[in-house]
Amino acid sequence: MEKIPMTPAGHNALEKELKQLKSVERPAIIKAIAEAREHGDLSENAEYHSAREKQSFIEGRIKEIEGVLSLADVIDPAKLSGPIKFGATVTLVDEDTDEEKTWQIVGEYEANIESGLLNIKSPIARALIGKEEGDSVEVRTPGGDRSYEVVSIAYS
Repeated sequence: MEKIPMTPAGHNALEKELKQLKSVERPAIIKAIAEAREHGDLSENAEYHSAREKQSFIEGRIKEIEGVLSLADVIDPAKLSGPIKFGATVTLVDEDTDEEKTWQIVGEYEANIESGLLNIKSPIARALIGKEEGDSVEVRTPGGDRSYEVVSIAYS
């Protein structure tokens, strides 16, 4: 099995979600199923079917998180330096629009583009790996080709 790179923050977030699912969500859904069973005929009981569906989702998510955590390779960006690599926080300027963007390159299970967390497997992250401050980067994205200049690289 291939290790899954992850920042300490991403690892902690998954552990927190797993704890929430196991200690709060799972007991609540078991209680909801028991209450729905008390209402009689299960074949026409929408509450029961809804609760069972939610239970299935929760159990699937628990298995997924446990699998990811078992393969996690936690990399602390604060211990890194040099050219862009996993964990780097990179500030770029779009060479066409002069728009500045800052992203941290993270693992796929913690990526959230709206929060500035860029999936290591994304076209932009792959193009940035190995680049240094001042380098120009050509990226082929689904929205077309883009040119960025690397303004700064930070590891924290």
